Amino acid sequence: MSTGSRAAGGTTAAALRHVLSHLVTPLLMCIGMGLAYLGAFHAPEPHDLRVDVVGSGPSAHVLAQTLQDKGDGALSVRTVPDRDTAVNHLRAQASYGAYLPGKHPELLVASASSDTSATVVEKVFTKVAATQGHPLKVTDTAPTADGDPTGQGIFFLLVAVSIGSYASVAVIGGAGAVLAVRIRAALALGASLVVSVIGAVFAGPMFGLVDHGLGGLWAMAWLYSAGILLIGVGLHTFLKRWTTLGVMVLFVMLNFTSSGGIFRPELQPGFFGSLHAFWNGAGFVEGVRSHVYFDGHGLGGHVLVLALWFVVGLAAMGAAGLAEGKRRKVAAQAQGLGSSRHRAGTENRTGTESRVTVEHRSEAEAEAREELEEELEEAVGV
Repeated sequence: MSTGSRAAGGTTAAALRHVLSHLVTPLLMCIGMGLAYLGAFHAPEPHDLRVDVVGSGPSAHVLAQTLQDKGDGALSVRTVPDRDTAVNHLRAQASYGAYLPGKHPELLVASASSDTSATVVEKVFTKVAATQGHPLKVTDTAPTADGDPTGQGIFFLLVAVSIGSYASVAVIGGAGAVLAVRIRAALALGASLVVSVIGAVFAGPMFGLVDHGLGGLWAMAWLYSAGILLIGVGLHTFLKRWTTLGVMVLFVMLNFTSSGGIFRPELQPGFFGSLHAFWNGAGFVEGVRSHVYFDGHGLGGHVLVLALWFVVGLAAMGAAGLAEGKRRKVAAQAQGLGSSRHRAGTENRTGTESRVTVEHRSEAEAEAREELEEELEEAVGV
């Protein structure tokens, strides 16, 4: 075999290994997205879904106990003395349905809390009313805005803001890797401001997802986006081209599925329900719902969740700064040692060796640019 044929074969084999090594990331994304989305959404079943039966007499208690027993853990049924108490529970998201029995039975729901939960509750009590031979009247005590009839618009706003945030991570962390950490942090905060403004435009004037409270929505969108960007850019120092996979696990696979935007935790497996208590996507979705539809009930807790993720982002940037400082110190020491050796052996070095060094440096720079381009394509294209 000629030298040219061997070189061509070696080049092909190297290119093939390069491609196969980079296929690992999209395949892991495929597995992760399948496990996350199908695990969270493929078979929603209620468990401990809180509902109220209005009444204080024996019949109300019997009905509540019957529903509790037949539900086999699906429902958590309580009795409340009157309609006002039931409405207050719905407005505080302490329950997701309230049934008023009688000749004209009525079901109270709050679709702004979760349209899917309201639908589940309605199915249950439609059957209850039918067994008593009466049609069921459904009253929505907290309807959504006209621009968001399903109540899921906030979730899709979460998706848009998240994608804008984690895609920006690859740009700032990769293309901006040569910049100082404080400059990258400033860029992350600036990008999050732009992303949050875009989100507010989507939610308000463009699609009418909310009909008031737009300023508070924008503030939570900025805090949410800033947390993602700071964490992602900070992690880039340590994960490099694996950063895209890392932020997708954190802010897509685990985030969207636990946010409560499609199904609340009472309709999901326990793992995703537990994440709902402290994950940043749930903080944003529930915070916006609380601010816009429930008079700010529980808003402080949701904002605290977003603020804590923001603090984690600041910590990640701080850790990145320390790590990069140590690397620069080691590199400077190595460079100084190399310079001394170079000066000692200058007379024995040839022009050919210098050209080889330049060629190796050029190849390294080309590989770095190629990895950056691949990272940007993965981040934006997925």
